[in-house]
Amino acid sequence: MMKKEEIIGSSKSAFYVFDVIELKRRIDYLRSSLPDGISLCYAMKANPFVLKEISDIIEKIEICSPGEEDICNALHISDKKMVISGIYKSPDFIEKLVSNDKFSGIYTVESKTQYHMFCNLSKKYNREISVLLRLTNDSQFGINKSDIEDIIRSADRNEKVRCIGIQYFSGTQKTSLKRIKRELDCLDGFLTHLKDDLGFCAKHFEYGPGFPVSYFEEDSFDENAFLEGFSQLIDAMSFKCDITLEIGRSIAASCGKYYTHIVDIKQNNGMNYAIVDGGMHHIQYFGQQMAMKHPKLSVVGKAYISNNKPWNICGSLCSMNDILVKQMPLPDIKIGDTICFENAGAYCMTEGISLFLSRDIPAIYLALENGNLICVRETFETACLNTPKQERI
Repeated sequence: MMKKEEIIGSSKSAFYVFDVIELKRRIDYLRSSLPDGISLCYAMKANPFVLKEISDIIEKIEICSPGEEDICNALHISDKKMVISGIYKSPDFIEKLVSNDKFSGIYTVESKTQYHMFCNLSKKYNREISVLLRLTNDSQFGINKSDIEDIIRSADRNEKVRCIGIQYFSGTQKTSLKRIKRELDCLDGFLTHLKDDLGFCAKHFEYGPGFPVSYFEEDSFDENAFLEGFSQLIDAMSFKCDITLEIGRSIAASCGKYYTHIVDIKQNNGMNYAIVDGGMHHIQYFGQQMAMKHPKLSVVGKAYISNNKPWNICGSLCSMNDILVKQMPLPDIKIGDTICFENAGAYCMTEGISLFLSRDIPAIYLALENGNLICVRETFETACLNTPKQERI
């Protein structure tokens, strides 16, 4: 095991560090700021590398692909925590789960086609299946209110498929409590309608509130006030049931740091450019706004040195889009300096265009509670994934 300073000093390429103490502190903060009894569902697509560290303190884990289920199995995550979600559920994958009489996770339903698939499999294997019906947000996700009503009316004919509640997710980085109030008022009314008019009393309501993360220096966001207002909206709902908040970005973002090294410095037409060994294939902030705003970053070892002149920080890809920062004041920098980007704990390590130019995928370290770092993913050379087979049909 190594210390962070040793890795920063010895690493020859970009890497991530995810801090377990910060991760757990973040979960504690969210729980203390939300109403009692609220459950948390971690969307593992935000960061699968920290999943094991929080699996015992999170009630549910959202899984959106067969690969994510494989990761959970490799980490020995209890299937009781699993919510099998995703807009496309391959029939072979779902049949594998349904046919396993030891699997006790729940599923989301994204269409009538998926619902009928669950009905057929429940009959085939004589298995009881618990599902959440996902209400659409007027996009390709979920199903219409009328389709949910049709499914509920047919529930008696499909007694092995238990509709236990409603799921709803409408986006991310939502800072407007007015918008969330409109959503919750609508959802509250729909849940009440299902109970009063169709006799369906949802036991569970899973809501993706899209809690925001302050990625940029100019962001002004009072999270304490926001969560207090959100909690009041939840408490004001007239329909009462178990509520789970599905979040990933808000849990994981603050635990991550991305380190990349300055490999070249130049001045073109009066503009200062620092070229780094990483780029947009490694660091992705919400909304592709990297070059439009100033992210929270520092030059390692120079955090307390006054900023001198503005710099454009550009990545190593052969693309004019690979601009991480424009005109950001920095201290005197030189080739070999390390830049640390904050709030890189969600999506950055998986959402970038990792195979472009066949550059290496960065190593990932976990900073443990004892202060040591362990490597949970080595630097990975991608050329093998972009090399065609020599044998042709």
